Amino acid sequence: MDKILSETKTVQLVFHNGGSTPFEFVMDLLREGAGGREPDACAVTIARQGKVSCGPFEPSVARVLLDRAQERIQAAGHPLQITSEPAGGTKAPHLSEMQFKWAIDALSWHFADMPLNKLMTTVRLFPGHMRADVQVALDKLFASPIRFFGMYDPERYETLSFARLQRAGRDAISLAAPQYRDIDIGEATPIKCLESGLWLCETSEFRYAVVLSYYREYKREDIMRIEFLVPVGAGECFAQRSFDELERAVHSSRSYRGKILSFDSEPNYSGQSRGVTVHRWPIVDRADVILPEKTLNLLDRNVFSFVGTRDALRRRGQSTRKGILLYGPPGTGKTHTIRYLATNLPNHTTLIITAQQVELLGVYINLARLLQPALVVIEDVDLLARNRNRMRGSCEEALLNELLNEMDGLKEDADILFLLTTNRPEELEAAVAGRPGRIDQAIEVPVPDAKGRAKLVRLYGKGLPLTDAAVDEAVH
Repeated sequence: MDKILSETKTVQLVFHNGGSTPFEFVMDLLREGAGGREPDACAVTIARQGKVSCGPFEPSVARVLLDRAQERIQAAGHPLQITSEPAGGTKAPHLSEMQFKWAIDALSWHFADMPLNKLMTTVRLFPGHMRADVQVALDKLFASPIRFFGMYDPERYETLSFARLQRAGRDAISLAAPQYRDIDIGEATPIKCLESGLWLCETSEFRYAVVLSYYREYKREDIMRIEFLVPVGAGECFAQRSFDELERAVHSSRSYRGKILSFDSEPNYSGQSRGVTVHRWPIVDRADVILPEKTLNLLDRNVFSFVGTRDALRRRGQSTRKGILLYGPPGTGKTHTIRYLATNLPNHTTLIITAQQVELLGVYINLARLLQPALVVIEDVDLLARNRNRMRGSCEEALLNELLNEMDGLKEDADILFLLTTNRPEELEAAVAGRPGRIDQAIEVPVPDAKGRAKLVRLYGKGLPLTDAAVDEAVH
């Protein structure tokens, strides 16, 4: 039999009448040999002498299938016998022609002549909110695979690793049509991101496989998991180069750089999954900002003028990060002022953190480091940085300490602006509000004067036939 497998160009496996062997057991073996297809659709021939032949196969593939079939027969204790025979001039099907039902069968065909001890896996994990950039890089890297499959995993919280894909029987992972989610990146067309996938590929030197899946924990962000299965040696360098390309895609962050972002906190009724929300704010002109001219000049100097001098500051070894506090009664225009800054800062990414999202502070700051220059807005910061004497428990103090650590942990040359807002400045912890390097400038946003109220009336009355007399009457 070994001589047939080693000297014949194509081989067929012959299942001899096993007497008491259950018919379904034989059919399962035939389906496995046919890549999961039903035998009557995969070149299976039933001879009158009580034999069933399956093939043709390349000798290396036939050897793997033969060994696996014999192991199953021995484990089940059936009298079924299998032999191999030359398949004549019949051409063995290529991997691209085979149909598979289970991941284990597709991998067995792909690596049929490679023992497991000659293969290795290597893994990288990427934040789920960066999936759009990673997906674009994956599409570029694996544009021409031999085969590509989606996968169905009934166990949502069990990671689809190569070890998991090589399980057989009832634990086998089935192949399926690939599933995608539309990820909104603030452009006309969303990015289609794969939920899970298996690529079977080859270079001029070797074959390899890649699996994409997600590591999931309850109420935690999904982690994108990419695993390579490559030959030991040459494959290791190839996998490293591929991971380097994916890492460059994340660091370039073309999908989100320069945009106004926040993490999802509400249902999205468009049906698109985002992870990160891209806000489409219209540009706010300086003339539409409801602030006294003196206050507006102070704001411009601390933001736009500071950003313009960053290169000079960096050359002189000075810090290029800064903290600004906007404070004042509710409804005085702090949010409108934030929109003015965010839509007029060139090349800056703006991250909006609401009071309900303070537990994501660390993730936001990591994203700010990645996408800098960045403007980090923390709204209602008094809910996060309340005076320690007024705190109601250790959880509040832990959040305050995290804020302080994140602000202090940034390098001096980090191009990050912190913009904190509050309606109750008197309740802020002194370690935040009174320390340069955390808050460098506090700017009051006062109740609008008559001029400001006139601006508000015209701003929110756009499109209405407002006369000067009507505006004057509304102001007074």
